[in-house]
Amino acid sequence: MNCYKCGCPLSEKDFCTGCGADVGTYKNLIFLSNQYYNEGLERAKVRDLTGAKEKLRQCLKLNKVNTQARNLLGLVYFELGELIEALTEWVISTTYQQEKNIAQDYIDAVQSNPTALDGFNTTIHKYNLALNACKEGRVDIAKIQLRKVVNLNPKLLKARQLLALLYIKDEDWEKAKRELEPCRKIDIGNVLTNHYLREVNDMLGLEDGKIAKKKEKDSAIYMQSGNDVIIQPRITREPKGIGIFLEIAVGLIIGLVIGWFLLGPIQVRNAEKTVENELASARDELEAKTASYEELNAEYQKLKTEYTNTAAALESYEGTEGDNAALKNLMLAQIEYDQGEARDPMVIADYLSNIDEDYVNLKATEEFRKMYELMMSSVGGTVGSQYYEAGNEAFRIADYTTAIENYKKAVFFDIENGDALFALADAYRQNGDKTNAMATYAQVTERFPESENASRALGFIAELGD
Repeated sequence: MNCYKCGCPLSEKDFCTGCGADVGTYKNLIFLSNQYYNEGLERAKVRDLTGAKEKLRQCLKLNKVNTQARNLLGLVYFELGELIEALTEWVISTTYQQEKNIAQDYIDAVQSNPTALDGFNTTIHKYNLALNACKEGRVDIAKIQLRKVVNLNPKLLKARQLLALLYIKDEDWEKAKRELEPCRKIDIGNVLTNHYLREVNDMLGLEDGKIAKKKEKDSAIYMQSGNDVIIQPRITREPKGIGIFLEIAVGLIIGLVIGWFLLGPIQVRNAEKTVENELASARDELEAKTASYEELNAEYQKLKTEYTNTAAALESYEGTEGDNAALKNLMLAQIEYDQGEARDPMVIADYLSNIDEDYVNLKATEEFRKMYELMMSSVGGTVGSQYYEAGNEAFRIADYTTAIENYKKAVFFDIENGDALFALADAYRQNGDKTNAMATYAQVTERFPESENASRALGFIAELGD
């Protein structure tokens, strides 16, 4: 486990030996994430796919770069017959770990079988037709389409469940049971499957007459007299006196036990939810923790003084690489930044773009990074919008190479510009760069999951995967 701030390997201590950052909460988050992954793995081994999916999602909420958990979640989706969701998880996994990632093998295996992909697209189309038929009341048409879907993709759990529900509606209990039994084999933990199956079994139990016969037999005494059978109802005596209180006490005890079994899981879920909320708050606090305004201002003044002392040396400097080059570009950006209202954000952006990101993240001093981030935040939105518009102009005339360059700069200076990120993916796709297009669409779904762009990105991922 490495420090989230400097990347230094962590020891058993609650602080980083490299930069001194407090990593106690961070280590707890990673530990809990790994625990959720292990629980998801154990559930997947016994084919409790619903439970595995829930645990793995909890794992990724705490540590979204856990590629093992994401790959396993993709496999769970694949076993449930949901290929689009599986591909989405694997593509996102490859963006976090590009080398030695088995998710790439999964993607290649799916893409290398166009026949299977065509079959999957057909099943999705027919399943949607069946849903529309159900909404319009054309149950027979829906059954036909769902039977075709099940034949093409036997693992598509939701298709089998819908077909079983239609059989239940028609009171065709045997056929419903035949559809639900494979559902249980695919995912033993699916609540909907177990609910349907329990109802079907109850109805089959009532129809075969066993329960009624047992009740009838218990409610009477049968005696043989010659060739006649005499049926005498059993006489039950109402309890009196202390017996009544005993029965009431037993009933109360049974009621408390049943209530405990019913309310226990709810209390456990509420406790888990409380813990998850507390962990989410701790994570947000960890991510939002920055230097105070006074410290940042002091560092700014210190860096400004250093600039004054080294300005003469920078004038005689030649070359564009190394630490001096990064410092020179930062100083030139600061000179323009200090112009106040007369400063040109694009000039500042040009100087900042000449600074290597690896240098900022790995080599630069804390003072350098703070000044760099201060100027990036001050011009990022304006510059990002200008590059985005320039990318749109190039895209309109089909100059996709220029569009890609401008969109990449727009995303670099304004990481919250979801439209620019989606446009970058479109430019890659139009330019024939399938790999980068799928990876960028996956970033859209990961970073902006509730947006309209995310829904469109999923469609393009499926299209490019064909």
